[in-house]
Amino acid sequence: MTLLTIHPDDHPDEMTVLDDPTQIARRLDEVGVLFERWTAEQAFTPEASQEDIISAYQTSVNRLIDRYEFQTADVVSLRPDHPQKSELRAKFLNEHTHAEFEVRFFVEGRGLFYLHIDRKVWLVLCEKGDLLSVPAGVKHWFDMGKNPDFKCIRLFSNPEGWVAQFTGDSIAERFPTFEQFLARHA
Repeated sequence: MTLLTIHPDDHPDEMTVLDDPTQIARRLDEVGVLFERWTAEQAFTPEASQEDIISAYQTSVNRLIDRYEFQTADVVSLRPDHPQKSELRAKFLNEHTHAEFEVRFFVEGRGLFYLHIDRKVWLVLCEKGDLLSVPAGVKHWFDMGKNPDFKCIRLFSNPEGWVAQFTGDSIAERFPTFEQFLARHA
């Protein structure tokens, strides 16, 4: 289930909880974050190629490429047996920004985005069918869990792909991990 919790950045235990996708989209739009629910009806084998996955959603991907002039699209796919899952998780768990907006469409699985905006932290549990676009310059981090299991199409304006500027802030340590969030809300 897609879920949004909103916390004061200095009181992680205080929160507003939303589980209706329309309300989630409306609240995120208030802070400039695009959230949409797409139909994710394609099933993929673990061996599905990046080209197969993008091709299955080409019409929707092209709509975003045309609208936002993206230069590249790729697929990030992580499974519990990925040999570098711990290193990748640690990298994404650090608060960072991007010079461009970050777009993710979950075609399988789920992950937890943390958006640090206006002295609040917005936790967005994204799952299959969710599209999230984080504006350029917004501080955020991502937790895929200890045993990641997801596929996401990523779209970039920068031909180099994912380039982060880390803030050095330890705020992520004060908020629940993916597993803690699921234990509390799922």
